[in-house]
Amino acid sequence: MRTLIRQSLIVFGVMTVLTGLIYPLVVTGIAQALFPWQANGSIIERGGKAVGSALIGQEFVSKDYFWSRPSATTPPYNAASSTGSNLAPTGKAEEDLVTKRAQELKSADPLHRGAIPVDLLTASGSGLDPDISPAAAYYQVPRVAAARDIPTGRLDALVEHMTKQRFLGVIGEPRVNVVELNLALDRVDRHAGT
Repeated sequence: MRTLIRQSLIVFGVMTVLTGLIYPLVVTGIAQALFPWQANGSIIERGGKAVGSALIGQEFVSKDYFWSRPSATTPPYNAASSTGSNLAPTGKAEEDLVTKRAQELKSADPLHRGAIPVDLLTASGSGLDPDISPAAAYYQVPRVAAARDIPTGRLDALVEHMTKQRFLGVIGEPRVNVVELNLALDRVDRHAGT
């Protein structure tokens, strides 16, 4: 019995060192060497200051910025509480929420008559989605253009430029990262004023 306990403790100690110390250090080292930007959170910097992550959405409420997909977290885009709404897609609560969001979008741009893309009305499963569909970005162009006094054609071209295509042409959907789009928008607007 003593031998069995001693062997068990040795195996426990060796496995603890291997899986709890050596393996994480090796994986972290490889990630830092091969993928440093991703391993450190895909942080987006502007002027040497972190302004967000390419992996986590942010809330934008000003009319002169593109708005992100709604977030079900509390407060919105709280990375510490990633969650979906858990509302039934055909339930009254979800219907009321979608109606409210549609009214907010229409009141922000009352002249817009186009159909509202679904990703501007519904939250993602994580509540932290950093991307919107190109349709959702194009839908917002007239509002942003009017707020910034920039021609819509210029913003259409910016959205097209910022659209990421399917991986290998078949995996995923075309998407636009809202944080990156808004940073590019600020650069375009700054250059337009000079």
